[in-house]
Amino acid sequence: MTVPLLKIGAVLSTMAMVTNWMSQTLPSLVGLNGTAVSQAGTSESSSSNEGWQVYTSAQVPDSKCLCTAVIPVQGSCSRDLRSRQLQQLKEKVQNISQSMVELDLRTYRDLQYVRNTESLMKGLDSKLKVATESQKNLNAKSFQELKEKMTELMPLIRVLDQYKADTRTIVQLKEEVRNLSGSLLQIQEEMGAYDYEELQQRVLVLEARLHACMQKLGCGKLTGVSNPITIRASGSRFGSWMTDTVAPSSDSRVWYMDGYYKGRRVLEYRTLNDFITGQNFVQHLLPHPWAGTGHVVFNGSLYYNKYQSNIVVKYHFRSRSVAVQRSLNAAGYNNTFPYSWGGFSDIDFMVDENGLWAVYTTNQNAGNIVVSRMDPITLEILRSWDTGYPKRSAGESFIICGTLYVTNSHLAGAKIYFAYYTNTSSYEYTDIPFHNQYSHISMLDYNPRERVLYTWNNGHQVIYNVTLFHVIKTSGEL
Repeated sequence: MTVPLLKIGAVLSTMAMVTNWMSQTLPSLVGLNGTAVSQAGTSESSSSNEGWQVYTSAQVPDSKCLCTAVIPVQGSCSRDLRSRQLQQLKEKVQNISQSMVELDLRTYRDLQYVRNTESLMKGLDSKLKVATESQKNLNAKSFQELKEKMTELMPLIRVLDQYKADTRTIVQLKEEVRNLSGSLLQIQEEMGAYDYEELQQRVLVLEARLHACMQKLGCGKLTGVSNPITIRASGSRFGSWMTDTVAPSSDSRVWYMDGYYKGRRVLEYRTLNDFITGQNFVQHLLPHPWAGTGHVVFNGSLYYNKYQSNIVVKYHFRSRSVAVQRSLNAAGYNNTFPYSWGGFSDIDFMVDENGLWAVYTTNQNAGNIVVSRMDPITLEILRSWDTGYPKRSAGESFIICGTLYVTNSHLAGAKIYFAYYTNTSSYEYTDIPFHNQYSHISMLDYNPRERVLYTWNNGHQVIYNVTLFHVIKTSGEL
């Protein structure tokens, strides 16, 4: 009896090894324990003629960048069913493994019992031989001894019955394994039967392409603005505050300019936390007073409009002196062409991923917004665009990736209503909600380093996250 039991144990051990291999190899082969399936699927989509759609948004206060990628519809969802099938296969393999472990333990236990009863059976066999050979010597005592020996062997019947049931279970498990193998082969054929090395190479290529694409995700089309995040409540109803748009991430200085005309005092806070608490600042006294709130800090210098003139000034903070000043020819000033809220907001400086800009209006273009690229060193105009949008109808404006976005009001209920694309000299009307929490915005600027909007809203310094939309061609180009 020991030989058949050992054979059953050998079969169970072999199946257990096969199942263990499947449970370890199947996930790595088809991607259940990593990103092989999903990334290989994304890699396959690169053959599509469509482009990837990518949304990016900066997250405050930790300034992390959230990137959401939407790959082309073609071929992008076919993996979902296979993933479910593979998950079901994995669960079945785990169930089979558990059943085999139970069988193995039970077989080992029963085998030990059978071995222990081997001496009893030998003793019973010898007594039966004696009884057969000398029937004359049989008596009641001999029959009692035989009965006791048979009673000791009675549990063996239950063990043998269990072996019959276990044999049926083993047959069922063999059939399950056979079915699993067939399902696995079918899924592998649908996936193209890539081996692990090929999948790994595809993943490496895809990762390289994704890193290359991420380098190009600096620009995109504005699709959304977050709810406002109030940083501080201070100052008068009008003013401006900002950080240096091209400074390294370690430089978190904040500049603060209260009021919209005749002001000369600029406060420089060491960090954002210092700005929030109103501590640790130095004061800069400008040689010329400012007009409006459209100032920016760019590469260590303040750019602003000199009061009662169309002269633009570049003030260098470190040297505490004017680096250059120049007249912005024909630009309106002194509330000639302000935004809808007034406040001497005729000339508005801006910075985006492309550099320094100025937004203003001239008599020649009938009060419509002009946006000009400027040389940050000489303040010369490099190129100008007439947007066709009347500046007095604009609440505020800002520029992202060469696109000027204009709000239709500075009051509650405002929205981003108009967009002008300098790269194509075209425009469109938009409908992007913009929550004006404190009902009177007098300054609105985009910071490309942090990818947020800075606003001064009725004595509150507020920021907004923005969400940008990118379409990346399958060739990797934006």
